[in-house]
Amino acid sequence: ELIILDEPFSGFDPVNADIIKNEILELNRQGATFIFSTHRMESVEELCDSIALINKSKKILDGTVDEIKASYRNNTYWIAYEGDFDLTTKSDVFEVLQHETAKGINQVKITLQAKKTANHVLEALLPYVSIHRLDEVIPTMNDIFIDKVKGQHHE
Repeated sequence: ELIILDEPFSGFDPVNADIIKNEILELNRQGATFIFSTHRMESVEELCDSIALINKSKKILDGTVDEIKASYRNNTYWIAYEGDFDLTTKSDVFEVLQHETAKGINQVKITLQAKKTANHVLEALLPYVSIHRLDEVIPTMNDIFIDKVKGQHHE
Protein backbone atom coordinates (compact mmCIF):
# COMPACT_ATOMS: atom_id res chain seq x y z
CA GLU A 1 0.00 0.00 0.00
CA LEU A 2 1.38 3.40 -1.04
CA ILE A 3 0.07 6.59 0.54
CA ILE A 4 1.12 10.01 -0.78
CA LEU A 5 0.64 13.05 1.46
CA ASP A 6 1.38 16.72 0.75
CA GLU A 7 2.23 18.75 3.86
CA PRO A 8 0.32 16.33 6.13
CA PHE A 9 0.70 18.50 9.26
CA SER A 10 -0.06 21.89 7.75
CA GLY A 11 -2.79 23.80 9.55
CA PHE A 12 -3.17 21.37 12.44
CA ASP A 13 -2.77 22.23 16.10
CA PRO A 14 -0.22 20.12 18.03
CA VAL A 15 -2.83 17.69 19.38
CA ASN A 16 -4.29 16.86 15.97
CA ALA A 17 -0.86 16.81 14.31
CA ASP A 18 0.16 14.21 16.90
CA ILE A 19 -2.93 12.11 16.09
CA ILE A 20 -2.01 12.19 12.39
CA LYS A 21 1.62 11.33 13.16
CA ASN A 22 0.57 8.33 15.26
CA GLU A 23 -1.77 7.13 12.50
CA ILE A 24 1.05 7.39 9.93
CA LEU A 25 3.35 5.39 12.22
CA GLU A 26 0.68 2.73 12.81
CA LEU A 27 -0.08 2.35 9.09
CA ASN A 28 3.66 2.12 8.43
CA ARG A 29 3.97 -0.65 11.05
CA GLN A 30 1.21 -2.47 9.17
CA GLY A 31 3.25 -2.29 5.96
CA ALA A 32 2.15 0.94 4.29
CA THR A 33 4.77 3.02 2.50
CA PHE A 34 4.46 6.79 2.67
CA ILE A 35 5.70 9.47 0.36
CA PHE A 36 5.18 12.93 1.67
CA SER A 37 6.18 16.40 0.75
CA THR A 38 6.98 18.68 3.65
CA HIS A 39 8.97 21.72 4.67
CA ARG A 40 8.87 20.66 8.33
CA MET A 41 12.20 18.97 8.83
CA GLU A 42 11.39 17.93 12.40
CA SER A 43 8.69 15.65 11.00
CA VAL A 44 11.24 14.26 8.53
CA GLU A 45 13.55 13.29 11.41
CA GLU A 46 10.69 11.80 13.38
CA LEU A 47 8.92 9.85 10.64
CA CYS A 48 11.19 9.12 7.71
CA ASP A 49 13.61 6.30 7.10
CA SER A 50 14.83 7.59 3.73
CA ILE A 51 14.57 11.01 2.16
CA ALA A 52 15.13 12.80 -1.10
CA LEU A 53 15.72 16.52 -0.65
CA ILE A 54 14.46 18.44 -3.66
CA ASN A 55 15.17 22.11 -4.31
CA LYS A 56 14.10 23.94 -7.46
CA SER A 57 12.94 20.66 -9.02
CA LYS A 58 16.36 19.02 -8.52
CA LYS A 59 17.29 16.28 -6.10
CA ILE A 60 20.17 17.68 -4.06
CA LEU A 61 20.45 15.01 -1.37
CA ASP A 62 19.15 11.52 -0.71
CA GLY A 63 19.72 8.63 1.67
CA THR A 64 18.58 7.44 5.04
CA VAL A 65 18.15 10.07 7.73
CA ASP A 66 20.87 8.42 9.83
CA GLU A 67 23.34 8.28 6.91
CA ILE A 68 22.73 11.89 5.98
CA LYS A 69 23.09 13.14 9.55
CA ALA A 70 26.25 11.07 10.02
CA SER A 71 27.77 12.55 6.87
CA TYR A 72 27.26 16.07 8.29
CA ARG A 73 29.01 15.38 11.60
CA ASN A 74 31.89 17.80 12.04
CA ASN A 75 33.61 16.82 15.30
CA THR A 76 31.91 19.58 17.26
CA TYR A 77 30.96 19.10 20.92
CA TRP A 78 29.45 20.96 23.85
CA ILE A 79 31.17 20.47 27.20
CA ALA A 80 29.61 21.52 30.51
CA TYR A 81 32.11 21.67 33.36
CA GLU A 82 33.00 23.25 36.69
CA GLY A 83 36.43 24.62 37.40
CA ASP A 84 38.74 27.49 36.61
CA PHE A 85 40.89 26.22 33.80
CA ASP A 86 41.86 27.92 30.55
CA LEU A 87 40.70 25.43 27.92
CA THR A 88 42.65 27.24 25.20
CA THR A 89 45.80 25.64 26.64
CA LYS A 90 44.57 22.36 25.15
CA SER A 91 44.62 23.66 21.58
CA ASP A 92 46.48 20.53 20.46
CA VAL A 93 43.29 18.57 21.21
CA PHE A 94 40.51 21.03 20.33
CA GLU A 95 39.67 24.59 19.40
CA VAL A 96 37.24 26.61 21.53
CA LEU A 97 34.45 28.04 19.37
CA GLN A 98 32.17 29.49 22.03
CA HIS A 99 32.19 29.91 25.82
CA GLU A 100 29.31 30.69 28.19
CA THR A 101 29.01 30.63 31.97
CA ALA A 102 25.75 30.32 33.90
CA LYS A 103 25.26 29.50 37.59
CA GLY A 104 28.88 28.45 37.99
CA ILE A 105 28.77 25.99 35.10
CA ASN A 106 30.94 26.65 32.07
CA GLN A 107 29.61 25.59 28.70
CA VAL A 108 32.06 25.45 25.85
CA LYS A 109 31.53 24.56 22.23
CA ILE A 110 34.64 22.98 20.71
CA THR A 111 35.80 21.40 17.51
CA LEU A 112 38.30 18.58 17.63
CA GLN A 113 41.69 18.78 15.99
CA ALA A 114 42.50 16.19 13.30
CA LYS A 115 42.63 12.59 14.55
CA LYS A 116 41.37 13.55 18.02
CA THR A 117 38.35 11.94 19.69
CA ALA A 118 36.03 12.71 22.59
CA ASN A 119 38.22 10.41 24.69
CA HIS A 120 41.18 12.71 24.04
CA VAL A 121 39.08 15.63 25.30
CA LEU A 122 38.23 13.76 28.49
CA GLU A 123 41.86 12.75 29.05
CA ALA A 124 42.98 16.36 28.57
CA LEU A 125 40.39 17.93 30.88
CA LEU A 126 39.57 15.48 33.68
CA PRO A 127 42.72 16.27 35.70
CA TYR A 128 41.69 19.96 35.82
CA VAL A 129 37.89 20.25 35.81
CA SER A 130 34.72 18.40 36.80
CA ILE A 131 32.87 17.50 33.60
CA HIS A 132 29.09 17.41 33.83
CA ARG A 133 28.34 16.70 30.18
CA LEU A 134 30.03 16.07 26.85
CA ASP A 135 27.60 16.07 23.93
CA GLU A 136 28.37 15.75 20.25
CA VAL A 137 26.66 18.39 18.13
CA ILE A 138 24.83 16.43 15.45
CA PRO A 139 23.13 18.65 12.90
CA THR A 140 19.38 18.42 12.57
CA MET A 141 17.71 17.77 9.24
CA ASN A 142 16.64 21.43 9.38
CA ASP A 143 20.31 22.51 9.66
CA ILE A 144 21.24 20.23 6.77
CA PHE A 145 18.33 21.46 4.63
CA ILE A 146 19.34 25.09 5.17
CA ASP A 147 23.00 24.31 4.45
CA LYS A 148 22.21 22.47 1.22
CA VAL A 149 19.70 25.03 -0.05
CA LYS A 150 21.92 28.02 0.79
CA GLY A 151 24.82 26.24 -0.88
CA GLN A 152 22.78 25.98 -4.06
CA HIS A 153 22.17 29.73 -4.06
CA HIS A 154 25.94 30.27 -4.28
CA GLU A 155 26.46 27.85 -7.17
